[in-house]
Formats: sequence, structure tokens, C-alpha cells
Amino acid sequence: MATVTLTSADFEQTVTSDGITLVDFWAEWCGPCRQFGPIFEKASEQHPDVTFGKVDTEAEQSLAAAANIRSIPTLMAFRDGILVFAQPGALPAPALEQVITAVKGLNMDDVRKQVAAQSAEEQPAS
Repeated sequence: MATVTLTSADFEQTVTSDGITLVDFWAEWCGPCRQFGPIFEKASEQHPDVTFGKVDTEAEQSLAAAANIRSIPTLMAFRDGILVFAQPGALPAPALEQVITAVKGLNMDDVRKQVAAQSAEEQPAS
């Protein structure tokens, strides 16, 4: 599967769907982004079961702001609608492969329990 361009119109629907979605926040003027782009593209061809999305932070400034992007490139991984990984910086191919393997290996029941526990802790006591 090739990478898909994500915009404000389809970002939320894409990352909240079932399965794994990796998102590369990038910009044309960013040297490390241009280095990481072909690595991301190649990984998309090797993992047809994963959605690989790209967000151009220049064209989608409000989306980048909503995602709290402070540095590019930034890679985010979502699984079954839950953000499970976020890291700025261009990853070499072996590191990207490790991220993909780790996300595929997650026990999502445990992740959902952790998210629920964290949400409960953040609720103000009444």
C-alpha cells in the first residue's frame, strides 16, 4: 500500500478506524523530512496491512497544531483509534521497522485498560 495524504477532512476518521495507522507529519522544506520520506514509503510497501498517512504541516497547519506537533518530522502510531506512539525525528529504516513490529505486538486489551485507568485519574474528584 502506498502512503495516503491526510487532511483535516479525513484525519480523524483514518486514525480512529480499526487497525494500525502510522502518520508522518512533514514539510517540503524540512531536510530530515525529505530523508525520512522514502523510508516511510518503502515501509508502506512492506506492510500492506498498515495504513501509512502523511500530513503536510504547511498545508494542514490547524491539524498540526491540534496534534501538538512541535518538531518535524514527527511519527505517530495509532492502533484501533488509540495513540500508542509519538516521536519527533527522522527514524532510520530499522528503527521504523521496530516501531511497526512493537505496535503490531501490542496487547490492545491491556492498552485499553491503561487508557481507562489514566482517564479515571484525570477526572476531577466530585
